Parts: sequence; C-alpha cells; structure tokens
Amino acid sequence: MHPVAAMAKTIKKLHFSRRDVIASLVSVMGGAVLYAQESSGKRILIICTGNSARSQMTAGFLHSFDAALQVFSAGTAPAPRINPLAVQVMKEVGIDISGGTPKNVNQFVNQAFDYVITVCDDADKNCPRFSGKVGTRAHIGFLDPAKVTGTDEQKLAVFRQVRDEIRLKFKDYYAREIEKKG
Repeated sequence: MHPVAAMAKTIKKLHFSRRDVIASLVSVMGGAVLYAQESSGKRILIICTGNSARSQMTAGFLHSFDAALQVFSAGTAPAPRINPLAVQVMKEVGIDISGGTPKNVNQFVNQAFDYVITVCDDADKNCPRFSGKVGTRAHIGFLDPAKVTGTDEQKLAVFRQVRDEIRLKFKDYYAREIEKKG
C-alpha cells in the first residue's frame, strides 16, 4: 500500500473527515496537484494583473475558509514572482502563500470554473474569453498595494489594509455565494 494511502486509512480510523485528511496532506506535502485531484470542491479562478499580490492573497483566504475549494490564481500580465510584502502580511494572519507562482490567465481559458473573479479593474477590463464553462463571473476590486510608494512601513500599512479588505469582502462573498450554493 502506498504510504499516503496508509496514512489516510489510519487517519480515517481516527474519525477525521475526508476533507480534513485532504487539507492535511495538502498542507504537509504542498501538493497542489494532489489537492486538485482529490477535492470535489468548487473550482474558483481569481484574476488580477500581476498575480503577485491581490489574487494570491485572495486565493490564500479562500483556501483558509474552505479546504475543499479548488482555488487557482492568475494574471493578465504576470509578474516574475509573488510580492514579498504580500507574503509577509499573509504570514501575519497565519496563511502561507510563499509557494505560489504568478501564472498567465491564458493557461486557464479552456478550463471550466464555478467562479471566475477579478480583483482589479484592469483585469476586469482585460479578462480573456473563456471557452471552458464558467458558472459565475464576478468582479470585486481592490487597490493595487504593489503600486504604492513610500517608506517600507507605509507600504506595509497599505498591504495590510488591502489584505484586511480582501478577507472581509471575500468572507462575505464566500458565505453569501459559494458556501450557500454548496
């Protein structure tokens, strides 16, 4: 028996739900592929321009709200890496997004999603057409914290403000739209 299967069987005997087991395996193994294969949760794509801050933070929060969700993030013009300040402010609230990589939205246009959500006005205007089925298309916009200038502390303050706005708006959207329709 494969070690992961053996571990899952043991955990099941301890009365953990399949969802908890999957979330634990994903957390421990960093297994985005395993997560996508095992989860039966809703598929959600979050889009912004650079896929380095807002969309990555949003994806992190959605995963924290419901481990069964299959959340992906992408950009219309992806940055070379995730913004380190986004990683820092998410770590402050116990969410690690450091393993993410900015991706181009075009790699997702042929896939089906329950939700495609843009989190910046530019991505909303420049979002490509999807040939895959999209259940709900929404826009929930936020200021781009990566464009703020000033001292490191001023930049961090803006990243924290945007992080908190994302958490608030997406917690509400999750409860009102995603969980409710689950």
